Amino acid sequence: MIWNETKECMAPDDLKAMQSKRLRKQVERMYLQVPYFRQKMQKLDLHPSDIESIDDIRKLPFTTKEDMRDNYPTGLFASPLSEIVRLHASSGTTGKATIVGYTKKDIDIWTECVARVLSMADIGRNDIIQIAYGYGLFTGGLGLHYGGENIGATVIPMSTSNTRKQLQMMEDLKCTAIACTPSYLLHLMEEVKAQGLEDQICLKAAICGGEPWTEEMREEIESQLKIKAYDIYGLSEIIGPGVAADCKEHKGLHIYEDHFYPEIVHPETLEPVEEGEVGELVITTLTKEGMPMIRYRTKDLTSLSREKCSCGRTMARMSRFKGRSDDMLVLKGVNVFPSQVETALLELPETKPYYLIIVDRVNNMDQVEIQVEVEDEYFSDEIRAMENLQEKITKALKEAIGIQVKVRIVEPKTIERSTGKSTRVIDRRKLV
Repeated sequence: MIWNETKECMAPDDLKAMQSKRLRKQVERMYLQVPYFRQKMQKLDLHPSDIESIDDIRKLPFTTKEDMRDNYPTGLFASPLSEIVRLHASSGTTGKATIVGYTKKDIDIWTECVARVLSMADIGRNDIIQIAYGYGLFTGGLGLHYGGENIGATVIPMSTSNTRKQLQMMEDLKCTAIACTPSYLLHLMEEVKAQGLEDQICLKAAICGGEPWTEEMREEIESQLKIKAYDIYGLSEIIGPGVAADCKEHKGLHIYEDHFYPEIVHPETLEPVEEGEVGELVITTLTKEGMPMIRYRTKDLTSLSREKCSCGRTMARMSRFKGRSDDMLVLKGVNVFPSQVETALLELPETKPYYLIIVDRVNNMDQVEIQVEVEDEYFSDEIRAMENLQEKITKALKEAIGIQVKVRIVEPKTIERSTGKSTRVIDRRKLV
């Protein structure tokens, strides 16, 4: 096994010394190997010698997804292609795809980080893990695959889709763990119940990520499947899944600070915020060779705590994500995140965790409809009962997000199920 758990319990001074050494080396390497980064430093009148410790990281320029697109495909690589052993890419759904490159050492580090995640979830050599993330250019499938093999587990590379086959493998091979998006696990959970397979499923743990999900959704999954569900975080620009994950305490996601240095800044001013305050997560890769990232703006909104976790680990923890700065909806002048809607719905016993927010603009006014599925026993043809339930949901949502919205209860299984990242918002204002 590559990783050593003691790295997750380092004394603060030792960790800072390691981070400082690695940052200096990384900045020197990028200054020499990446012309675009060198030019950005020169514009700030900076030289690698100006970076003496991790505290000097605030002197360095930020990196954004736009920088990656401007340098497409390999302009930000710090290693020649002869040393790149693998390429991954984003989907490019919001613009040109971004390409990321990995050296052999990068793959080893990535594998190590995912192994830490799985070990925190008590997954080991006696487990059978079903990987239901997409394989290919998406980092999810191969990231979890290599980590699972590293700890000696039996890995089933199922990828996404084909729910019938997923359940067949899960039942026949007695899988004890699964890795997938939380929305797809909800769909699998629904099918397990529909087919009466509850007593045939041997799952004990789920590693879920790839999209934001709430604490309430985790509790719903654990309650329905009688398993432990863990949150894994990552993004291809940094390395992939395995940048951070939560432990059994579920008191925040442990960030592997020996490889990834986190900062929280105000999304608009880009100034550091106080510990515990919500802001935008910024990550610097301290050990990545192929395509290092200095102060990459993730757009993810969270907060940091550096208190020692009750599990014993000492590295920083970030809270569950409130959302993304670019996913925030401004509705009738109020800032709203889809996660607020999800939390409110999951607190009601009548509603299912399936919803769709549809936003229109009519006569320069925002109109918001939230389509909601309810548990089968609450969906009926009795008009008065449905009106009362609709009123109850409307009231709960107004208390949660601060504005009045139109609620429409839809028939069971009306809202599309997803094998990957789910669609929660349709904002038609962007089409006007």
